[in-house]
Amino acid sequence: MEILLALGSNLGNRHETLESAWKAIGNLPETKTLRISRFYGTQPVGGPTNQPEFLNAAGVAETTLPAQILLEKLLDIELRLGRVRVEHWGPRTLDVDLLLYGDQIISTPTLTIPHPEMLRRRFVLEPAEEIAADTIHPVTGQTIREHLYLIKESGSSQP
Repeated sequence: MEILLALGSNLGNRHETLESAWKAIGNLPETKTLRISRFYGTQPVGGPTNQPEFLNAAGVAETTLPAQILLEKLLDIELRLGRVRVEHWGPRTLDVDLLLYGDQIISTPTLTIPHPEMLRRRFVLEPAEEIAADTIHPVTGQTIREHLYLIKESGSSQP
């Protein structure tokens, strides 16, 4: 199953953290990393004021892990790399979001795929477009490229 991930960091050595996270994802069982975008410096959107700038990236990988197991392993990577959940949309050493899991639509109490905020977040769509422009969103039927165009046209970028 091809998956699309978003990675972000605004505390500590952001570049090193994102590289370590990508390596850890590639070391997961039944998982192979395929490509990662360049790192984008972005201002925090939403959440507490006066946060440091984020580095954001997107990655494409293949896995045969079930989506819920994959999510648990991604959360474990966040913890191992220093993630502490203090406040919603607050500063963080690492955030890894599972955006797409193939063309599946999943809704459980702990997991929603496609990621419910991805289409409103320019800092997610820009790196995703770099590496997965023609990937089709399973709900809208539009590509990542089309969604990025729409968000650029609207001038919007929500948290």
